[in-house]
Amino acid sequence: MAQLKDDCFAFGGELTPLTDALNDMRARVGTVVGQELVELDNCYGRVLAEDLISSRNVPPRDNSAVDGYAVYFDDLNPDSDTRLPYTGRIAAGHPLGRAAVHGEALRIFTGAPMPTGPDDMQSSGPDTIFMEEDVTVDGDAVILPAGLKRGSNRRFAGEDIKSGDTILRAGAKLRPQELGLAASVGSHELPVFAALRVAVFSTGDEVRDPFGDAPEGCIFDANRSTLKALLKGLGCDVTDLGILPDDAVTIADALRGAATDHDLLITSGGVSAGEEDHVKAAVEAHGSVYMWRLAIKPGRPIALGQVADTAFVGLPGNPVAAMVTFMVIARPLVCWLSGLSDAEPARYRVVSGFEHTKKTGRREWVRARLATDTTGQLTAFKDHSGGAGILTSMVGADCLVELDEDIEHVSPGDDILVLPFSEVLA
Repeated sequence: MAQLKDDCFAFGGELTPLTDALNDMRARVGTVVGQELVELDNCYGRVLAEDLISSRNVPPRDNSAVDGYAVYFDDLNPDSDTRLPYTGRIAAGHPLGRAAVHGEALRIFTGAPMPTGPDDMQSSGPDTIFMEEDVTVDGDAVILPAGLKRGSNRRFAGEDIKSGDTILRAGAKLRPQELGLAASVGSHELPVFAALRVAVFSTGDEVRDPFGDAPEGCIFDANRSTLKALLKGLGCDVTDLGILPDDAVTIADALRGAATDHDLLITSGGVSAGEEDHVKAAVEAHGSVYMWRLAIKPGRPIALGQVADTAFVGLPGNPVAAMVTFMVIARPLVCWLSGLSDAEPARYRVVSGFEHTKKTGRREWVRARLATDTTGQLTAFKDHSGGAGILTSMVGADCLVELDEDIEHVSPGDDILVLPFSEVLA
């Protein structure tokens, strides 16, 4: 991670627009993890570390797209049925074993290689295939109807992939379709980036682990469970550092220690301007904070920086704010550090099914659920509660309505932008 600039936004300074913060962050970070060679069956969800170049054509030979009969197009009568003797059979994995000659029809099955001609070249052999259901079998001959075009139902070698093609780019997240593509060219293992090592802890004297007790005035910690799940969904190797008290020295020591063997540090809580919020000072004791107060809701108090050479994100303590800011700010950082080339989730235009007023000058996310309205239009309906501590509102939602800085009011029927949870929860 590059060294951070000194012109940090501190408490009480101007609010930083989200786009500026993300662009600044993107310019500073790159891939920090190494590479490893992993068997194909264990590559799901990993990030490809090098371009994958095919060493073969797919399909490797011309082949049949259907079950039917292969013939030379030039043997067909242009205006009437053609009768040809049925003289051979070709199945997938079982070539004809001889050269095909003019004046014969060959039974062929889907995926079977096209027969070669007398000069042992596919290009000189039968070039057209009749579908089985269009052909009449008459003893040892077949009757072929007129009207079929030359080359019908024939797949060509390299139609999908040609030898030398770059079929997957470095930085691609490996989904089932990418794994299938790699297998189709004979790749049984792939170079992928190692898992990002992330340390997570919460802060606050009032915060307790859910497996213990919560005395008067204390709360159970929801944030670590949420954040660990979000990070594991991104393929990270997560270390749970537990809950740290509101003590500047303890927090600073924990951050310094975790920075020695992790690629990213994430905290929740302790990033506001109160007397007991010590995270910012702890980070600055061993590193820098280069963005602090963002023009967003929820989650305005968020710390982005580094401890020694390790990236750091300090999320808000309120559980909704922590989850939302992870989705839109921490998640891109995790992706970039992990080597993923495209960290931008897709957003979609839908119709508003609610009324909402906000301040201009800041980006805001409203929890909502998607459903069709009475006219069949896909519509976002706002959750009944908007508080940053109401975690049940996230359970009842399946998307965030993203309201740009210049939007002041939303009415039912307005065109709005939504960020589905499915885009940011993996």
